[in-house]
Amino acid sequence: MTHPVSRRSGARVDGRAWGSARRLSLVSFLARWRHTPLGAAVALTLRALVVTLTAVSTMSAAQAADGASASGVPASPKPVMVAKPAASAPRASVAAPASLPPLLGVPASASGTSASSSAGSSASAAASASAAFAASATSATPATSASASASASATEAASAASAASAASTTAAASAALAASAPPVLTLPARAPLTALQAAEATRSALDMRARYAREVTRRLRVPAADQRAYGNRLQAALDAKDLGALAGEFVILVDRAPNVQTLFLYFRAQTKQPWILIGASPVATGRPGEFDHFLTPLGVFEHTPLNMDYRAEGTMNENGIRGYGKRDMRIYDLGWVDGERGWGKGGFSQMRFQMHATDPDRLEPLLGIRHSKGCVRIPATLNTFFDHHGIIDAEYQALVDEGKSLWVLHANREITPLAGRFIVVIDTQRKARPAWAPAPGGKARAKMPAAADTAD
Repeated sequence: MTHPVSRRSGARVDGRAWGSARRLSLVSFLARWRHTPLGAAVALTLRALVVTLTAVSTMSAAQAADGASASGVPASPKPVMVAKPAASAPRASVAAPASLPPLLGVPASASGTSASSSAGSSASAAASASAAFAASATSATPATSASASASASATEAASAASAASAASTTAAASAALAASAPPVLTLPARAPLTALQAAEATRSALDMRARYAREVTRRLRVPAADQRAYGNRLQAALDAKDLGALAGEFVILVDRAPNVQTLFLYFRAQTKQPWILIGASPVATGRPGEFDHFLTPLGVFEHTPLNMDYRAEGTMNENGIRGYGKRDMRIYDLGWVDGERGWGKGGFSQMRFQMHATDPDRLEPLLGIRHSKGCVRIPATLNTFFDHHGIIDAEYQALVDEGKSLWVLHANREITPLAGRFIVVIDTQRKARPAWAPAPGGKARAKMPAAADTAD
């Protein structure tokens, strides 16, 4: 059973993400919930309401003083309480750390930006109220004039607070809509390789092919004709996103077709060259037909630190399954995307798209059939291969080159100079299963644990 907050959005139940709902304390739940679009909007509205109530209270006090003055009763001097400086207001709004995945369908950075901007509006309203208090305290005019001035200033503060509340709600809604839109992908900025550099890059890629054969245990032997055919499909998918000139880096291709369920790793040194297959392995993608199960989304997805990866804790869920695999397996986080629901009337809604390992003992033998809730499950040795060589870590390495330290990257990794950043998902809709992509055997299916497809 998934977390009640993350269930609709396809979040996972095992690993660093959130864990089981029964293991979350109320404090932890609220701390995470406040970084969701709804939580941020509620928190900002409450803060604006506090400012409004403060301003209204000030206005009431001013009116009371005005009434006392009009009745001929001298108002006794009282100390004036001056509001805190506006600079302290934004402290209540702290964006969620970029390294933690958000709970609902908007990245933490978007909700954080919305919260910060509305906090600035609230600070402006508080500054107006503070100015009103100071004016009433220092004015040398009669009490009636002072109270009228305070009343007007308080009214302006209340109006500013209401405007801040409306602006914050609008900003949160706009952030949620912007987050649901597919990101615009661009070609990496790099100079084309010379013929000599291209030859050297190709030799390096072929060396990685040999490493793939040594280090990855679950591999598929794809015939040359299918290697070329999938290379052409990869090119077509890149062309559709204006990325057809991509070259000089590794690219991952996944065929989610029920009869294929395969991941391919490709490379080419120059744009005019054909794509070279480096290796292929069985995977498991989204299996429709049950609540909270998405079809694995199609398209081109960028692996970027904007959706920071994290690592599995190796813990078991309530069904005794390590959904993210053994401890320290890397979860490749591709962010929130529009996923096609595989239950009910279908349609699309936000899901967290990831590529990760799975339970090495109970679920990895089932790779080759659709068996996930929407993510791409890969073999543990392939996960380690991608991680150790930084196959799609180009954006992460750019931060390292700038001097930044990323805890998710191991110190002993050997990153390739050909690191890429894109994962492409297609569906060939093959009617028959190819001989080179066999389905799991009867023994593996017979050992399938209960609720095995609820692990991610």
